[in-house]
Amino acid sequence: MTKIRKGRILKKRRWIYVIAGLLILGYTGLRIFKKINFNTRFTVGQKIDSLNNVFVFHNGGVDHVAGRNTTTDGYNLGLKYQCVEFVKRYYYEHLDHRMPDSYGHAKDFFDKTLTDGQKNQKRNLTQYTNPSKTRPRVDDLLVFSGTLFNRYGHVAIVAAVTDNEVEIIQQNPGPSGTSRASFRLDRKEGKWKIENTRILGWLRKE
Repeated sequence: MTKIRKGRILKKRRWIYVIAGLLILGYTGLRIFKKINFNTRFTVGQKIDSLNNVFVFHNGGVDHVAGRNTTTDGYNLGLKYQCVEFVKRYYYEHLDHRMPDSYGHAKDFFDKTLTDGQKNQKRNLTQYTNPSKTRPRVDDLLVFSGTLFNRYGHVAIVAAVTDNEVEIIQQNPGPSGTSRASFRLDRKEGKWKIENTRILGWLRKE
């Protein structure tokens, strides 16, 4: 092997190491960044909203966790103060509902193997796809898919519904998010669609 070829190989390896190092550094920095509370108006654990006397708590950074919340008899409500913890606490406190499977990431609440209107056995809730023949209604549990920066997805509760809009209440929407958000609701070809490409569907206690 010539010296020139050896030099090219060493140079190529150095670039591989540099790129790998930058990727690791960027990933580590992102993980740290997502744990920081950038919204200094609130402190972690502060009540910032409520629906039917079930409170939304401020979580700070989206990846921040303040321990696990369980009921007095051990039912798992989720990690404080993640989005899953709020929707499960809402269903437990307001709707007196316990899910057979009390674990899983936000996007896992939606079972993609089911058709519109089938029973989601893990959650003991009826599942509707987006779009659906069934109109969303207050107290439905809305499920969002994951993203590049949030592979776990997101969940929220439907707080209000009109003929052309759905309002949700949510916990841990991110440093720039708010506890309330609204999306356009359309009815096309006999189906109701919430106009957000990340919304997989909604679950309901019948």
